[in-house]
Amino acid sequence: MSAAAVSVRGVGKRYGGLPVLDGVEFDVADGETVALLGTSGCGKSTLLNIVAGLLAADHGEVRLGGARATELEAPQALAYMFQEDRLLPWRSARANAEFGLEAAHPRLSARERRARADAALDMVGLGAFAERYPHELSGGMRSRVALARSLVGEPRILLMDEPFSKLDPQTRGQMHAELLRIRALRQLTVLFVTHDVEEAVVLADRIVVLAPRPGRVREVVTIDLPRPRSAVDAAVAETIRRVRMTI
Repeated sequence: MSAAAVSVRGVGKRYGGLPVLDGVEFDVADGETVALLGTSGCGKSTLLNIVAGLLAADHGEVRLGGARATELEAPQALAYMFQEDRLLPWRSARANAEFGLEAAHPRLSARERRARADAALDMVGLGAFAERYPHELSGGMRSRVALARSLVGEPRILLMDEPFSKLDPQTRGQMHAELLRIRALRQLTVLFVTHDVEEAVVLADRIVVLAPRPGRVREVVTIDLPRPRSAVDAAVAETIRRVRMTI
């Protein structure tokens, strides 16, 4: 049996004397989309940062594809999409997408970086906007550039920390559809943080519901509904109601 793409085992974290996470355990299978859901202060973003290797756990461990996250020889196998798009204002959309390659793939030539950035922008529907700067793009387009920057290194695992929370509902729905399309195309494993129950139910195969203070797994909910999912569909609406009651 193959190892899980992401395996979180007994993870605990304290800030000073305050316990933030306590004994968190769950797996994300290869190609699966899993949401981390819970109220503010339950440690969702802290947990995602530990999975990404940006923070060290005080207890427990994270394994990616069976290897300890801290021992990975190819960190480019994992990409992180932050809540803020973090685009560099002095760089074009293409140059922002290329930025993800400059440190992770220093041996690539400028021509190869450009080709891969253009391919990533094409994938998110922004090939015609490669020369535009962030101030010339809408919020949804900026999110697409950020997604292209995350995908340009061809990661196997994509981590996302509420990346669509600042978009209007219509644009957020478009980004949900785009993410699901790209996930299927690239066979990505996705682990994302959200406080939006509807977003979790629409996107995820499973939802890890975290209880707060300290953060711990309250329940893992399997979403066995066909895609695409709409919140107005009766089965989806009932699942949203059930998950809300769990929280």
